[in-house]
Amino acid sequence: MSASYNRLLYQGHGSLKFTTSEGKVIYVDPYAGKGYDDAADLILITHAHQDHTAVKKIARRAPGCQVITWKEALEGGAHKSFDLGFVRIEAVEAGYNRNHDVKNCVGFVLTFSDGVKVYVSGDTSKTPGMAKLSEKKIDYALYCCDGIYNMDIPEASECARTVGAKHDIPYHMAPGKLFDFKRAEKFLSPNRLIVSDGEEIELKAE
Repeated sequence: MSASYNRLLYQGHGSLKFTTSEGKVIYVDPYAGKGYDDAADLILITHAHQDHTAVKKIARRAPGCQVITWKEALEGGAHKSFDLGFVRIEAVEAGYNRNHDVKNCVGFVLTFSDGVKVYVSGDTSKTPGMAKLSEKKIDYALYCCDGIYNMDIPEASECARTVGAKHDIPYHMAPGKLFDFKRAEKFLSPNRLIVSDGEEIELKAE
């Protein structure tokens, strides 16, 4: 793949790895799959559940590596933003179900240096803040849709329509599985993009 683009490796379940056009490596909710060998420049954790917090899987950290968890993202009770130069991180609402408290969970919007914006829902149901996300002109959005601990596929599809990203990716779709293609196919969005576990895609502004 071209080094001039940011890239997303879907490791499976809720685990993501971004490689920026500058070569910086960002891990989000490490736990599932493979691809943890590259040194981390940034680690993002949406909440405290064990299937999102396996930071020991990340073999190395680059000098100056930052770890931003829900605690830092919600410091003082407000959603924080962090500008690292190669990416800007904005914490947004997540939760609103019996398994995930909005006071202890976040999603993230990542804005890369070339302007590409990615929304990672984290573990959540539909949130009031999703309507405002539509104003951000998100390029890629990832929605959990397991229907057991979080929103189901119809609700996730509704969220996708609300946010209106250019590409909608279902993830975190079945506990105990890295990926479930049949569930992914049921996720209804005119902008649906199915990414399998272990698959890497280029993130392009359009």
